[in-house]
Amino acid sequence: MLSTAPASISLRLDTQTPLIWFDGEFVAADAPEAPLTTHAMHYGTAVFEGIRSYATADGGAAVFRLPEHMQRMRKGAELFGIDFDVERASAATVQTLRANGHRDAYIRPLTWMGTGTIGLDVDPLSQHLMIATMAKVVHLGGARTRLTVSPWKRNPATSLPALKLSGAYVNSILAKREAKQRGFDEALFTDDKGYVVECTGANVFMVKNGAITSVEHRDALPGITRDTMIALSGAQSREVTLHELLDADEVFVCGTAAEATPIAVLDRREFGDNPVTRELSAQYARVVRGEDPRYRAWLTPV
Repeated sequence: MLSTAPASISLRLDTQTPLIWFDGEFVAADAPEAPLTTHAMHYGTAVFEGIRSYATADGGAAVFRLPEHMQRMRKGAELFGIDFDVERASAATVQTLRANGHRDAYIRPLTWMGTGTIGLDVDPLSQHLMIATMAKVVHLGGARTRLTVSPWKRNPATSLPALKLSGAYVNSILAKREAKQRGFDEALFTDDKGYVVECTGANVFMVKNGAITSVEHRDALPGITRDTMIALSGAQSREVTLHELLDADEVFVCGTAAEATPIAVLDRREFGDNPVTRELSAQYARVVRGEDPRYRAWLTPV
């Protein structure tokens, strides 16, 4: 349990600049805190998570699957030798939501290597942690999406582990930028053998004859929302070819920001109604807002 017991949320005025928790203190979101020689700025030596909090049915708010996100972040931090305290970061998340008066919010924790050298040896570097909360959607957000297969390939897990390392997301940025230049909303990564990997920031599911399948690939991030959707739907998890995806009745992608986002188009393949996706999305909404008592253990009260 977090040391900061849930209480009422002290609301800040909407006109005030949001606060960011930075190394144990609150600073204004637009405060200049990182020197220009910050290692993470030059080399991407940082680890982040995308987390959501939701207004709950009892009038409060809760963070969805906070421990799982922080444990995954710890794994990434350990690769850089960053001393990441899960309990401290979790408590700071709740404190930041309270300080900003946010209920429905996107949460961005970031831990990074600071100053001490401009070389590739990270051991002499300072270490930092921030928690920011934003009352807005940052990626897809459930809207029907136009998807295209990217000419870029996903970072192989044999080169970069499938964790949320900041530098690794240049791969996603290039793919999404190229897709948008061609008139699509999002990019789909496939491997050299024609198997589906994932999207730039979301895992992939398909529905065929009422059966739900979760795409599994070693290069894909083991998504926490993906794990949630499998638990809620009983989806089978296996490798899926692009041909199978194009032949599906429905395709949807999921992630913390994307939630369950139906795919309207995959290149030239158009998908019609998405009844299974819609039903699963509604179930997910009930779970994250505390309306289903079976899954309240996934909620950390604010």
